[in-house]
Amino acid sequence: MLPDRTFFYRLAEAAKAETLPRFRAGVDVVNKEAQGFDPVTEGDRAAEVAIRTLIEAEFPDHGILGEEHGNVGLDREHVWVIDPIDGTRAFISGVPVWGTLIGLQKNGRAIMGMIDQPFTGERYFADGNGSTYSGPDGEKRLQVRDCGSLSNAILFTTSPHLFVGEELAKYREIESQVRLFRYGTDCYAYALLAAGHVDLVIENSLKPYDVGGIIPVIEQAGGIITTWNGGRPEMGGTIIAAGSRAVYDQARAILAD
Repeated sequence: MLPDRTFFYRLAEAAKAETLPRFRAGVDVVNKEAQGFDPVTEGDRAAEVAIRTLIEAEFPDHGILGEEHGNVGLDREHVWVIDPIDGTRAFISGVPVWGTLIGLQKNGRAIMGMIDQPFTGERYFADGNGSTYSGPDGEKRLQVRDCGSLSNAILFTTSPHLFVGEELAKYREIESQVRLFRYGTDCYAYALLAAGHVDLVIENSLKPYDVGGIIPVIEQAGGIITTWNGGRPEMGGTIIAAGSRAVYDQARAILAD
């Protein structure tokens, strides 16, 4: 038995109860990386525990891949992929582009997913058949747009500073050809792509939990999301997401060169 929308919404509400009260509230931050800055908040950890508790009670035979509390049963048919706060830097800066990402895989393939932004009250959900939006704009089916070509595209990336060497050169080449580019929107960029507001997202160094909840939302809204070399994106790495085949092909020709 697979979960339904109601269960995904229960997970989102459980996470929201832990994250939203801590947003813009002077949270405690721990740095996970000795040689840099990789922040985690008490909200991250508490939200993941809340999500895991519900999954373990309802679907005890499912595996769980999480950012903060380790992995269980990754060889099982169904595996949940959890990022309690994607965009922790945005979270601790008070910028509402972070989100809770919840995905479900079957035999290693992402089949259901959610991008939840508690502060704006927006949920982008893929149920296996299509992607939907619920929030201040009401409820509607999500559909990517076709802007025609790379020269008409709006491009997002978290930060160009994350690219180095050849990756940076390829990214800059694409950036030089698009109509508009913006930085710093974390998982919210993918939500905007699924909703047909932007056309292209290019990132690198992503972990499986960074994309697990996003992949179904993009694909079931009619978009494309792969690695730079065209492979499946479930394991993360270098990622490209596009709203149309034409834009995807033009951008990937540069990335894969």
